[in-house]
Amino acid sequence: MTLQQPFGGPWTEEKLRRVRLYMQEYMKIFKANVYARRYITNYVDAFAGTGGRNARGGRESSIPPLFDDLDLADIQRFYKGSARIALEVEPPFDQYWFIEQNPELVSELEMLRGEYPHLSHQIEIHEGDANMFLQRWCRDTDWDRNRALVFLDPFGMSVDWSTLQSIAHTKGIDLWILLPVGSAINRMLPRQGLPDDAWARSLTRIFGTEDWIDAFYRPRSEVRPGLPGVLDDTEMGFEKVASFRGIGEFFVHRLKQEFAGVSDDFLMLYNSRKNPIFMLFFAAANKRGADPAVRIASYILRR
Repeated sequence: MTLQQPFGGPWTEEKLRRVRLYMQEYMKIFKANVYARRYITNYVDAFAGTGGRNARGGRESSIPPLFDDLDLADIQRFYKGSARIALEVEPPFDQYWFIEQNPELVSELEMLRGEYPHLSHQIEIHEGDANMFLQRWCRDTDWDRNRALVFLDPFGMSVDWSTLQSIAHTKGIDLWILLPVGSAINRMLPRQGLPDDAWARSLTRIFGTEDWIDAFYRPRSEVRPGLPGVLDDTEMGFEKVASFRGIGEFFVHRLKQEFAGVSDDFLMLYNSRKNPIFMLFFAAANKRGADPAVRIASYILRR
């Protein structure tokens, strides 16, 4: 299992460069292959922000304390360009879905119709919760006629495991997902003792299981000396054993429980101070196309 570690250039561009490369290969296959051409191709950006390269709006003021290792330059780059990159891919997707909960950013997304008039009738913009939208959209879409590339690029721990299950159950989606391993998850794992109840629930929601406890911790016993003539007291506890790599490998393992194909390669992304903050993963839901999809994604992740 390979963990790529790019240090050259802003981390957000490393992320977008790889997703863009996969978009291009994805659309080449669907336009060149006679069998694949019968499908309607969809691109879904479930945390679309403004769609722009220098988003400065509402997101910056609502950054949770866990993200204080992101400096201003990192924050300003976070929501750059994923929507526009998708709209500029050739050949184009048949349908674009941009989801955003912040109404101010939705208004900025609406401007994309004017910037890309030749695609305006193919752009759908929805204001609301990404998890609710995706679960409903996955359930209601005819997957005998549709295929999709979904990009989950949340600012924080916003993606529920139940949403990933919905994506996997379609048997028709290729998924790229960014996980806040360094900026949130690792910080929620104390070195001694388990996380508090609120953080533990959040980790279980993200991973879809409490198995993260056994994966990230090991039991530890500590003998406390007793009073004279009294037996020593043994206290049981936990100590953290999870590394960044270990967290990434556990997430790959979890994805493999749901998806037909998952890349063993994942991309570690660093902020401007060279601290690890996110990991980028790939999974394919369609059994027939999973092997070539994973080969292409793994190659791109290693580049």
